[in-house]
Amino acid sequence: MENIIKTISNIVWSDFFVYLCLITGLYFSIRTGFLQVRYIKHMCRLLFTKSNSNVGISSFQAFALAISGRVGTGNIVGVATAIYMGGPGAVFWMWAIAFLGSASAFIEATLGQVYKQEVNGQYRGGPAYYIEKGLGIKWYALLFAIVTIISTGLFLPGVQSNAINGTMMNAFGLKNEVVELFGLSLSISWVGLLVIALLVVIIIGGVKRLGQTSELIVPFMAGAYILMALVIIGVNYTEIPAVFRLIFSSAFSMDATFGGIVGTAIAWGVKRGIYSNEAGQGTAPHAAAAADVKHPAQQGLVQAFSVYVDTLFVCTATAFMILFSGAYNTGATFDGTGKALSFVVEYIPGIEADGFTQTAIAHHFPKIGKQFVAIALFFFAFTTVMAYYYYAETNIAYIFKKGNTKFVIWILRIGFLSATYFGTVKTADLAWNMGDIGVGLMAWVNIIAILLMSRTGLKVWNDYKKQRKMGIKEPVFNPKELGIKNADFWEAKINENKNS
Repeated sequence: MENIIKTISNIVWSDFFVYLCLITGLYFSIRTGFLQVRYIKHMCRLLFTKSNSNVGISSFQAFALAISGRVGTGNIVGVATAIYMGGPGAVFWMWAIAFLGSASAFIEATLGQVYKQEVNGQYRGGPAYYIEKGLGIKWYALLFAIVTIISTGLFLPGVQSNAINGTMMNAFGLKNEVVELFGLSLSISWVGLLVIALLVVIIIGGVKRLGQTSELIVPFMAGAYILMALVIIGVNYTEIPAVFRLIFSSAFSMDATFGGIVGTAIAWGVKRGIYSNEAGQGTAPHAAAAADVKHPAQQGLVQAFSVYVDTLFVCTATAFMILFSGAYNTGATFDGTGKALSFVVEYIPGIEADGFTQTAIAHHFPKIGKQFVAIALFFFAFTTVMAYYYYAETNIAYIFKKGNTKFVIWILRIGFLSATYFGTVKTADLAWNMGDIGVGLMAWVNIIAILLMSRTGLKVWNDYKKQRKMGIKEPVFNPKELGIKNADFWEAKINENKNS
């Protein structure tokens, strides 16, 4: 079974798909005038725009909910795996996909806002909604919805819970217990049961509680982790130039030590970069659609900024802590100039990536390093699982929008909680390969969709820029003026404002 899943994962993440992700990000970066650079200050200001809606959530809550999905296991274990498999150069390609992917994130989040709907007192939206409304291809929208429910409801939660369980066992000496029941040997994870109990309390509260919980946890978890990284970087500041040289020489095979692995570096950097920041994957538009804003481009800019927070801040923090330690692969050491004396690309069975990260950080803080990573990863991964549930539920609401979804949602909850727990008792390889399949399939469907809908996304962006140049501080979106059809929510809002 593990071999079959690994084969499927390799097919989904072909070289063609890796370069498609990079080219898509480059295309949107050029067409938007590299908004990811020119509008950084404006992005930060939009973060704190308040919402007066009882239906939607604030821009910051939508940002936090999206960040909770982006910032997770990929930022700790994923970075370690990328470096381990693709060398230090994989970090450069994670930066590249984050920089270019932020433009893709803007387009998909903006489209999520344009075609959002109010369903049972909550804003709902995402790729399934904008594919049906914008492209008019219902079967393709249904395909994305089904793929997303399977991926975020069954495949991806296990990656996060597996990492939580693994780091907790490594840090605190915990073990899964094996019990005999009706002649069967069952593995019991107390960490898994704790995660399930906390999830039950939160997910039953709906999107409002998810947004509020994310708003509280995300700043704390990301802030504490980055603070730890800054301390380590400060202590090792003299080695910063050497680490940068190491990353760039590995990324482009300018050093014979890393000769012949540039393709591997690109593949693993992009693969783990997308897994971490989710740019173009199609998950963040669900959170973006839940925000209450006056113009879709506002939430698009907020979501573009969230990619930076995820990769350029959190992932880089992990990468530097690992590279400073010199423990980024078996037997690697610095020679004083930043050059690795030895390098191993092949995966060595028995060395789990979560323990690999803990070992690197414990190099700097021997007494608390492993425990800190375990606690940080718990918060990172737990909030990601919360976001996954919201994404799956949103697509359930899309498929069954004309009927009562309560029964179907309860089936989702049972399957989701079961998959989350199952992750704590299965192997890391199986969990990650299943997760890669889920991420890859969603990204395949969504990237094709946003490329086909690029004209709409760019129309919205140009409209926002035009209004800003006219001196309008709070641009208002009118889809009819732009020739955008089926933006039912915004049309209804305009009519409501006229009547009032």
